[in-house]
Amino acid sequence: MFSLMAIAILFIPVGLVCVLICLESPGNPLYTQERIGKNGKVIKIFKLRSMVADAGNVQKYLNFEQLHQWEIERKVDNDPRITKVGQFIRKCSIDEMPQFLNVLNGDLSVIGPRPITRDELEMHFSDEDKIVFLSVQPGITGLWQATDRNDASFESGLRQKIELHYVRNRCFRMDWKCFAGTFGAMFGKERTGR
Repeated sequence: MFSLMAIAILFIPVGLVCVLICLESPGNPLYTQERIGKNGKVIKIFKLRSMVADAGNVQKYLNFEQLHQWEIERKVDNDPRITKVGQFIRKCSIDEMPQFLNVLNGDLSVIGPRPITRDELEMHFSDEDKIVFLSVQPGITGLWQATDRNDASFESGLRQKIELHYVRNRCFRMDWKCFAGTFGAMFGKERTGR
């Protein structure tokens, strides 16, 4: 029900953002990313495009240090592929809004650990932690996004700890903390939207 309401409310604003994306960087304003869902199921999550259309050609745009960071985190500081519209929609996490369609499809929950790639799962989680991590439905937002977000990386090990802490201790109170904290991350002074 929450996802249906969100889609109804966001339909026109997201449509306008799609127009702005296409005006700045021609191409499809929506794209999918392959992620691992509950019990290891492969899912495709929807996002608004915040990068140039050929962003998949990382060698073309990223220097050596950025390539190293991208291989580990699948995110890059000062990523040159991000468009001006993309910077704005990332800062406010608007690029994630189409994922309410994934919730309706049953692939995501509104709140849960962030869905990750197979490579991230294999590289950063022990076999025991993989079982724990994959025991719940991933979410549009969660404890990682609502708390340390960009300061908690896979490389430091903090992101895994946050995600696993959520899975092991999830309850209504924690979900509410994630839900409320997400708005601070989206609209508060410290938002970065990396």
